[in-house]
Amino acid sequence: MAAAAASVPVAGAGWWELVNGSTAWQDGVFFSLAALYGLIAAASFIQVVRIQYRVPEYGWTTQKVFQLLNFVVNGARCSIFAFRRQVQQVNPEIFQHVIIDLPGLAFFTTYAMLALFWAEISYQARGLETEGLRSGFYTINGVIYAIQVLLWMLLWHNPNPSMIILSKLFIAVLSFSAALGFLLYGGRLFFMLKRFPIESKGRQKKLREVGRVATICFFCFLARCIMMCFDAFDKEADLDVLDHPILNFIYYMIAEILPSALVLSILRRIPSKLRLVQYHPLGSG
Repeated sequence: MAAAAASVPVAGAGWWELVNGSTAWQDGVFFSLAALYGLIAAASFIQVVRIQYRVPEYGWTTQKVFQLLNFVVNGARCSIFAFRRQVQQVNPEIFQHVIIDLPGLAFFTTYAMLALFWAEISYQARGLETEGLRSGFYTINGVIYAIQVLLWMLLWHNPNPSMIILSKLFIAVLSFSAALGFLLYGGRLFFMLKRFPIESKGRQKKLREVGRVATICFFCFLARCIMMCFDAFDKEADLDVLDHPILNFIYYMIAEILPSALVLSILRRIPSKLRLVQYHPLGSG
């Protein structure tokens, strides 16, 4: 993540070079991303408050934790893009990596919770134990963060291009694994619900919800994987510099902002006070 100063536009340059080299465009794109992340963070926080007000006796349900993590991730991204130029000047340079990459890891953890929840439902429906799933989720996330910290430490002591490529490929592999997780567990739950009797209450609603969320998350993480591979091997696709504002806007819109907004919209319903017995943590109520 080498610090990159904005280049000066030159006569005869194409529109892409002119936009990339324009300080006004860079600031406009980064502040726009900050505003969009801020809106999603605010929506998530409002959902946490609504759930707490509606069913305080349920404590920290999966739905509430999911919304809280969304608030944290999007709030962090909002702050980073609001102060993007200052982030690029942080020294030592390794802390630039930490500041920019850590919300991406938290995003992975947040949405992996959905796959975990669906896996638990699928296991329960088949009469299987689910304790191993949750402990496995915590273990896998612990290992992932430990590996990332190790990569940061190695990059700090040996800041060469190979280490930067390795760090970005690690994120690409994580994203591909998440995409497969949504395809597997989302697809399994979708077809399980599809086999329910047609008169089952809420079946069609739940079917649409699972299908839409699984599809959105699959393509979101697949796109992140592909773009991180380009980022690792092509300097023209580097996302961690100031003078690629349009590329940053496209990447974060596809990989985080649009998926988050769509998923939060689909899962916006909260449990009713009158039907607490029927409450499903990440369901429609």
